Amino acid sequence: MSGSAAGPLLAAGEALTGSGEGGVEVTLGLVLLLLAAGLVAGWLDAVVGGGGIIQLPALLLVPGITPVQALATNKVGSIAGTTVSAATYLRRVSPDKSAALPAAGLALVGAVLGAMLATVVPEAVFRPVILVVIVGVALFTLLKPSLGAEAMLRYPPDSKRHHATAWALGFCVGVYDGVLGPGTGSFLVIGFVALLGFSFLQASASGKVVNWATNLGALLFFVPAGHVVWPLGLAVAAGNIAGGWLGARTAIRLGSGFVRIVFIVVASLLVLTLGWDLLASVL
Repeated sequence: MSGSAAGPLLAAGEALTGSGEGGVEVTLGLVLLLLAAGLVAGWLDAVVGGGGIIQLPALLLVPGITPVQALATNKVGSIAGTTVSAATYLRRVSPDKSAALPAAGLALVGAVLGAMLATVVPEAVFRPVILVVIVGVALFTLLKPSLGAEAMLRYPPDSKRHHATAWALGFCVGVYDGVLGPGTGSFLVIGFVALLGFSFLQASASGKVVNWATNLGALLFFVPAGHVVWPLGLAVAAGNIAGGWLGARTAIRLGSGFVRIVFIVVASLLVLTLGWDLLASVL
């Protein structure tokens, strides 16, 4: 990322560490910007997922940062936010632990594999597929107004099909989160709603457990490999903690209808963001 693209963002603060980690220049203004981005992303992620559409682009504006560093640093903020929001949900909403916990385990494995792929596979390979999937998910949600309003389980909760579907969802979304990331929470929410019949509120609670595991899995690879820019990661983490707490309480108070509306807005933003990036790469 060129210095000119992010120069205005750095004018607000004096450089704190010179060239920083791996050539990344860290300034006070940049830290404050990422703290604010982390707050908004944490709130959004706690409600319905998709905080990465705010947080990851903000990190990519940092001069000298590589895409892998941005992705790795994003995970530091995300795991802080999902820890707080998951704990808040679990105190008030009872997720299906027989599905969510094994799904989280497989999601962790998938995220480690995805993080490894992120270092070798071009991001452009994934964007067209992701765009089509998000458009389909958004249309599916819009055309089914009653979807997720209340739990309507597809299979008995103790059945093999119920568990296998949840586990496959966790693994696939885990790989995606390790490779790219934005929209992971949204994919988990709509997966639990559409494939398993959870309500949006139940899906958000279960999704937070799985999303926490995907963040941990990615960091298990990124941290030893030295890809995290820690000053920036701690800034977005602080914002995520506050945003995650506020977002979870908002979703619990306002219920599944509110979560569904936010999901549709987030899906639309994801479509616009990825569509614009894809178009820009072609032109």
